[in-house]
Amino acid sequence: MATWGLIVEMTVGTGERKHMEASVLGHVEGSREQALAELAESIGRYTPEHPRSPKRSRIFRTADGYLLVVDGAWQSFSSRFTVAELVKDSAAPPPEPQPTPVPAPEDTATPTVAPPEDAAPAPSGPTADRYEDGVPVKPAWLGRTDLP
Repeated sequence: MATWGLIVEMTVGTGERKHMEASVLGHVEGSREQALAELAESIGRYTPEHPRSPKRSRIFRTADGYLLVVDGAWQSFSSRFTVAELVKDSAAPPPEPQPTPVPAPEDTATPTVAPPEDAAPAPSGPTADRYEDGVPVKPAWLGRTDLP
């Protein structure tokens, strides 16, 4: 699923220092149409920095978003709202760790060795899964998920 950036490019400054600056209003996961719908809603919440005393405000729809033109007492100011697909983000948060699947226990027959008739009964507890010579029937590393 694509990630879409909701971008606003706005006029800042006045006179000879008047220029455009861009900022990201937010992100939308989904289709381009969903991102355009969210962008349309964000225009209603947006308050431009200039002009201080707006006289007229107009919103135009473009191919990739909207253009807001606000006429002030002496000058017009604009804000362009655009939907753009996020291709790369150098400061993206790391992906959430996925839970590692736990392997299901296998139903394999465990080899058993019959104790000699004169041997003592097999002890219970952790030593019960050992052969007569003390070697474990199941190695300690078998089934560990932290090994490669």
